[in-house]
Amino acid sequence: MITAEKKQEIIKEFARTEGDTGSPEVQVAILTERISELTEHLKKNHKDHHSRRGLLKMVGKRRGLLDYLKSKDIERYRALIEKLGLRK
Repeated sequence: MITAEKKQEIIKEFARTEGDTGSPEVQVAILTERISELTEHLKKNHKDHHSRRGLLKMVGKRRGLLDYLKSKDIERYRALIEKLGLRK
């Protein structure tokens, strides 16, 4: 579970303007944090299939947001994946 303070830090770091919580950058950053926490949970609890389904839904949502951002503004997309370290 992501704490409110951690979420506010992420929003502050990735927001494009003051009070921006809906931009693709912010949404992808929050999803990435939730995905990493859930991945750690599933390493310890490998039989938790309900959480695995939620993880797969989050990964798909993040993929969709990244595809949208890539089609709208390739430079913002590249900057975001570089900042989050998503591509190997």
